[in-house]
Amino acid sequence: MIECAKLSRSRVGVGTRERIMTPLRDAPRAGRRFLSAASRWKSSPANLQRCVSTEATPSAPVIPDIEQDSGLASPIVTREDVKITDPRKRASRRNHELPHERYRYHPPKYYRGPLHPVQPPPSSDPVARNFSPGPFNLPRLKQTFHSTTVSDIMTLMYQHTPPGTPEKPERIRLREWDDSSPYMKNRPKRGPRGHDVLFPLEKEITWRNIPEIRAVHLAMYMPKAKKNPDHLIVGRSVLQTITGVRPEITTTKTSVSQWGIVKGDRTGVKVSVWGDQAYELVDKMIHLVFPKIKDWKGISGTTGDSTGNISWGFEPQDMQYFPEVEANYSLYPSKMVSGCRVTLETTAKSDRHARILCMSLGIPFHGELVD
Repeated sequence: MIECAKLSRSRVGVGTRERIMTPLRDAPRAGRRFLSAASRWKSSPANLQRCVSTEATPSAPVIPDIEQDSGLASPIVTREDVKITDPRKRASRRNHELPHERYRYHPPKYYRGPLHPVQPPPSSDPVARNFSPGPFNLPRLKQTFHSTTVSDIMTLMYQHTPPGTPEKPERIRLREWDDSSPYMKNRPKRGPRGHDVLFPLEKEITWRNIPEIRAVHLAMYMPKAKKNPDHLIVGRSVLQTITGVRPEITTTKTSVSQWGIVKGDRTGVKVSVWGDQAYELVDKMIHLVFPKIKDWKGISGTTGDSTGNISWGFEPQDMQYFPEVEANYSLYPSKMVSGCRVTLETTAKSDRHARILCMSLGIPFHGELVD
């Protein structure tokens, strides 16, 4: 009995000792885990360091304004370094043959009207026949026109018509034949009296038909070029310097004995500027050329061809005010530089709308305004 009591007492002591020692053995292990975990209580060397929670975010990398590496240091690529694949070998390795040319899309060759079922793609599509890449820039005058001038024109041209107002009768422009002769029956109507040209109708300006600049045409007429062809060289160089487009030489259509010219003589040059270049050229005339002309009243109010085109002219001494000519004026013989006439082609259908467009862009008019 005594031995059993000692044995049980020893077992109780061993169990109690195990319960006490187990947490002590696990304490260093838990401490190591706790210290190894990423926390703000992680042990650190004995130095002054801010807490992670209050540390500032890392600063952004400094990007220098000037590149440190020069482009001249890059290796020069030669023709031997470029890997060129033979198209015949590439075609021979192709498993499937490409579709035949007749299965590919081809835009129509002619534009047959807006109601035709087959419409050509826009000029911005590379597949189009009249594809023109760009635009690569936005002229200042064009940007001002679309952002400010367009809304001003629509505001100025707005005419309020109360509901129920009867429409004005359409003006009869074609004349009918009388019944004085049986041969006049079923004849087509005659054109306006005085001329057979039927001008387009002037419609009210809406957001659909706001007039815009389509092109600018410049032309020089030099009768002295028959005796001295150098006048043509000087005229072509001046127009090409101003517009950036190579001019073409024109010939005389009729003979004039007083000037000593015969039909077919090379006596002039002309050039046409389209699109964004037309806006840049008009902007140059408005802000750089017109203000320098002495005692210039503006464009005559009677100018126009009744179809939306406005014309004016520059004297020989006015050609030096173009900045391209003014910078190198000594290169051009002053006695050979002739004046030029300018025709502003717009999308307007009447002189009145074209004049409104020009006045909104800053081109002044003087005298009586004739539509």
